[in-house]
Amino acid sequence: MIITLFLVFTGTFFALASIPGNALTAKIVKLPKAAQERVIEKYGYDKPVVERYVVTLKNALHGDFGESIVKSGDTVQKILATRLPATIRLNSQQIVLGVLIGIMLGIIAAMKRGGPVDYGILIFCMFVTSVPSLVIALVLQLYCAGDAGIFHLPIIGWPKGVDMWFGGWEYTILPTIAGALFYVAGYARTTKIAMLDSIYQECTTTARAIGMSESKVVLHHVVRNSFIPIITFLPGTIAGVLAGSLFIESVFGIPGVGSYYVRSVTGRDIPMILGMTVFYSTITIVSIFITDILYGIVDPRIKIINKKD
Repeated sequence: MIITLFLVFTGTFFALASIPGNALTAKIVKLPKAAQERVIEKYGYDKPVVERYVVTLKNALHGDFGESIVKSGDTVQKILATRLPATIRLNSQQIVLGVLIGIMLGIIAAMKRGGPVDYGILIFCMFVTSVPSLVIALVLQLYCAGDAGIFHLPIIGWPKGVDMWFGGWEYTILPTIAGALFYVAGYARTTKIAMLDSIYQECTTTARAIGMSESKVVLHHVVRNSFIPIITFLPGTIAGVLAGSLFIESVFGIPGVGSYYVRSVTGRDIPMILGMTVFYSTITIVSIFITDILYGIVDPRIKIINKKD
């Protein structure tokens, strides 16, 4: 994990350094030459790239990625403290909605396999998987939000203050649906495949042979065994939903980490881009690590054995 984060940091730093110009270039373009040199020196861009890398790496080890070039006073810690709650609520609602509906559709498709219901769910999953969340968000805004929409829901905005966590639901409906549909399709397919595999296992066949009712067979054997791949799939969903919220937050004007990250990229705000990239990479790497641990916990057939020679 540490090596991967180091490589992500290094690759991102040198990739940004290789691109000519940044937010500072546009900021000082109209200043006198002497003033430009002072500003460049202040941000350390008068030093060679290798020296800047060493200094930035040392500061990053203490959680300091530098101050925003575009907006003075902004730091990665400050942005995460003020904007992360909105991102957490949005992502939590997307995961809960997407996972629950996806599992239910997967169970229905498996039990009705080969029939019209199964094919209907399959077509729906293919459709929502092939259409980007950004497009779905724009379509929902067009037909479901505003005065011309079916449900007259707000187009942009997010709950604030006391409503940050458990209020202002009308603002959260459309962005939650836009982000959850992709995960509905993923979990529906995963659940269906896992259930079809469990249906033909020896324990299921034996349960039917001893006279257990079909409902008990499905509940106690098929569904239970199907949750092994589903549980291990969940941590990866957390990393994926964070990445997907980048554009959804921008479309719906949600004051989260994702929308700020997008603005940092378009504004060439190098310190913030570097810090946010490391943050997203950390979430992804930790999610993969948790997935590996869950494999050994939920499936007793998988063991990690240390052999001493």
